[in-house]
Amino acid sequence: MCLADLEFDYINPYDSSSRINKVVLPEFILQGILCVFYLLTGHWVMALLCGPYLYYNVRLYTQKKHLVDVTEIFNMLPREKKQRLFKLGYLVLLLFFSLFWMIWSTLEDMDD
Repeated sequence: MCLADLEFDYINPYDSSSRINKVVLPEFILQGILCVFYLLTGHWVMALLCGPYLYYNVRLYTQKKHLVDVTEIFNMLPREKKQRLFKLGYLVLLLFFSLFWMIWSTLEDMDD
């Protein structure tokens, strides 16, 4: 949403980048916790599905490319929008699989 507002000049670059940068690190931490949770509970398929996204986040963090730069935000706007939409799609897919396996295991327990 911040990127769309920035594209149409509803918000200045500093506010947009500060809003985006505020949620990047908590997003990375929550994704890591979720992946570790899947590993600890024995959900190997879900942990494998979380693996590429976790690797991507770790790689961005170690290369110091995880924060949006105020001076370069207009130059990187199309790339950032595509990256954020891809992440959103991937997370929706993970949510779908999580709900599917939760419903599947609930129905399987009811049969016993």
